[in-house]
Amino acid sequence: MNAYRRIAFLPDTFHEVNGVAHTSRHLERFVRARQIPFLSVRPGPKQDMSTDGVVTMIDLKRSRFSFALDTNLDCDPFVLRHAPLVMREAKAKGVELIHITGPGDMGILGCYIAWKLRLPVVMGWHTNLHQYAGSRVKRLFDRVPDRFNRSAGEFTEKQALSFLGKFYSRARLILAPNPELTGFCHDLTGRPARLMPRGVDVELFAPEKRARDGVRFRIGYVGRLTPEKNVRFLAELGEKLRRVARHDFEFCIVGQGSEAEWLTAHVPNATLTGVLAGEGLARAYANFDLFVFPSRTDTFGNVVLEAMASGVPCVVTSEGGPRFLVQSGITGYVARDSADFVRCVTGLMNDLVAHHLMKESARNYACRLSWASIFERVFRHYDACLSISEGSRKPVAPDRICLSA
Repeated sequence: MNAYRRIAFLPDTFHEVNGVAHTSRHLERFVRARQIPFLSVRPGPKQDMSTDGVVTMIDLKRSRFSFALDTNLDCDPFVLRHAPLVMREAKAKGVELIHITGPGDMGILGCYIAWKLRLPVVMGWHTNLHQYAGSRVKRLFDRVPDRFNRSAGEFTEKQALSFLGKFYSRARLILAPNPELTGFCHDLTGRPARLMPRGVDVELFAPEKRARDGVRFRIGYVGRLTPEKNVRFLAELGEKLRRVARHDFEFCIVGQGSEAEWLTAHVPNATLTGVLAGEGLARAYANFDLFVFPSRTDTFGNVVLEAMASGVPCVVTSEGGPRFLVQSGITGYVARDSADFVRCVTGLMNDLVAHHLMKESARNYACRLSWASIFERVFRHYDACLSISEGSRKPVAPDRICLSA
């Protein structure tokens, strides 16, 4: 590709530890390496602006009125005060298109600037926020009768999905991380939806970083320790392994969140490391014997790819994006239900030959997914977006867009 569109990218999270921030940082590295004209506007610890050739990076400091949406993810209700600065830079750089990652504060800012400058918006669907909202409400009411608990969660999820449908219908194009979600986004909004998967750093995450020959079979988990990740299932998994007379295992749980204290009390033989990054995280993966990911709400699962790159087979659920990454029976297993999940884990613990073959297959699969090839595809999506005729469709004033569901 010889000519690249001029993009302004406004992710809701960039410096934090999560899948969206991870992908956003890799996109910026890609354009800086290729010297593609690009404006990256993201929340940061302080107000700052820098350049690297034709790439401009702006960190916007959130106000003291910001509130937490999740662990290490805040929202600033006064984000539009930054609009004059960002619009000035967008005009100076000849920006043709705005790309946002969701309906957070930076997404609101991106929609506002696109409306003022009459630019098309590409929106990323990275998180099933409606499922997250429903899961957290159900956990909030976990001591009330099941009927009321379930009703509260379903009502919350329905309302959140209604909000998301209205927000994403303002997009010229939606990018989603797995094939199921592209169809879901199109059906929800009527807007075109295209695939934007994620890549993995196979040099950082590698089997060679393993440094243990432990007797115990180490089962690993990496991710936020929050209700929507279904992390309490790890306790059930440990209990069921003990029931079939398996005691030669241990858990290594990497991450932080509201469920950390519960997991410490209820998961047998568990070590909770907190958040790890860089070489420390790579070594943790390589020292797993098996990676388990019980989440049913994840849209992609960067951690699953990182585990496979480290030569670790994975067991995931049959709901959500990770099932599109795992080749069941080759690089791990996609479990049909909780009972099947336990069977898959015990099967790999008992069959060392199959385990060894899956380790090799997992690594080989991950090595085929480079970030560069994924972002080249994203820029082709930008081209397609700019060629989509809007006809008589008029931009929608963003003052109707709420900051939260």
